[in-house]
Amino acid sequence: MTQTWTVGDLLVHRIDEVALPPQTGPWLLPEATPDLVDRLPWLQPHFAEPDGVLRLASHSFAFTVNGRRILVDTGIGNGKSRANPAWHDLDTDYLQRLTEAGFPPESVDLVVLTHLHTDHVGWNTRAEDSGDGETAWVPTFPNARYLTSRAEWDHWASADLEEPRQQMFRDSVHPVRDAGLLDVVDVPEDGTEVAPGVRLLPTPGHTPGQIAVELGSAGRSAVITGDCVHHPVQLPHPGITSCVDIDPALAERSRRELLARVAGTEVLLLGSHFPPPTAGLVVPEGSGYRFEPVAGTVPAGSPAGE
Repeated sequence: MTQTWTVGDLLVHRIDEVALPPQTGPWLLPEATPDLVDRLPWLQPHFAEPDGVLRLASHSFAFTVNGRRILVDTGIGNGKSRANPAWHDLDTDYLQRLTEAGFPPESVDLVVLTHLHTDHVGWNTRAEDSGDGETAWVPTFPNARYLTSRAEWDHWASADLEEPRQQMFRDSVHPVRDAGLLDVVDVPEDGTEVAPGVRLLPTPGHTPGQIAVELGSAGRSAVITGDCVHHPVQLPHPGITSCVDIDPALAERSRRELLARVAGTEVLLLGSHFPPPTAGLVVPEGSGYRFEPVAGTVPAGSPAGE
């Protein structure tokens, strides 16, 4: 189900890919134990199961600015060989949902990649029969520019990659670069604007070039987290880090700075892995914060379902 939120004159769509399996939470955020989760009753029913296991999801955000159709992150992708069983050889209706939301692949003008991890770049490409019985990976959005930060690109370009990550770059990143569609942008400390009211904010730590995306329109604002914040449990406990953070201390600092930036304001936080309702306000509570969900609307004619 495509849900939308109004941010000034912008309409932000959540494009669902897949709900992540229950084992994702204990693996990704091991410090978020069932006991800790149970002490935060506001996490239920949306963000945690009754047994204290976290709920997470994979989705993109899409919106139109001055006639430019923009997509933030592209999920896991279909039919790709992945070491993580939850990501391996998916077969979802993601492209259909994107099209039904008014963003057919050929119409997308800009793809912003918050970072170059497997579950954020997968739909960069799709499978195409090369004519000789082999599968070629071609850009899903052939008329778009794909953006990533220079710090992100430079890190992975010089890193000694294990085979699963090499495979991800071969099928989901390099085809975009080879097609001449990849733009590497500098993101200074105060951010950089890539479209009117669309600003990239540096939030390093999860990866060296991880960015959040700030939207501003008609006096209203929203921030798409990327993996600076994986789950609402990190609002009251910003020190909970991900098992795949490259620099956990820096990731925590970026998370605290981002949360402090939006806390107690009307800025809408859009979690890149938050399950429905996905968006909400950051409310100061005690020494940390609480997430106050803001339900999206379902456009008329959208398919029913969660």
